[in-house]
Amino acid sequence: MKIVRRIGASPRERGSATAETCPDIFELNDGSFAVIGTDATDRLDGELPPDAARADYERIVVISRETLIRAKVDIPEA
Repeated sequence: MKIVRRIGASPRERGSATAETCPDIFELNDGSFAVIGTDATDRLDGELPPDAARADYERIVVISRETLIRAKVDIPEA
């Protein structure tokens, strides 16, 4: 797997001048996406709806609303 490109604005473009708060979204060479965010698995695992599941190797990651909204223009339609 390799990162092909960033999706949306960089953390610096969103106002992060430090490395303390840097949620980010990347497109991978296989078409998948990788997300840097805050691990909220312990807090949100019990909140998943009945038709959602998480494997032991998966984590629930939270990114800011601004991160996702600013990425919308770069997310392919298909």
